[in-house]
Amino acid sequence: MESRELDANWREIGLAAPARLALVEAKLFKVSDLRKIRLSELEALHGMGKSAIARIKVIMYAKKIKFRSE
Repeated sequence: MESRELDANWREIGLAAPARLALVEAKLFKVSDLRKIRLSELEALHGMGKSAIARIKVIMYAKKIKFRSE
């Protein structure tokens, strides 16, 4: 699958390229995949900035999705 297809969900949310690449490399392709990881793991991904994390949290809250417990 092409990387453009893999990061389509993240592109829709409006994440910058480094954040999208970090998520795809971590095999996180859609918002619901974030249930598999902890917030601390997301923050540790290379390319994941504060604005991307803030945007992701807003989307997760709207969809009632939570990170894995610490």
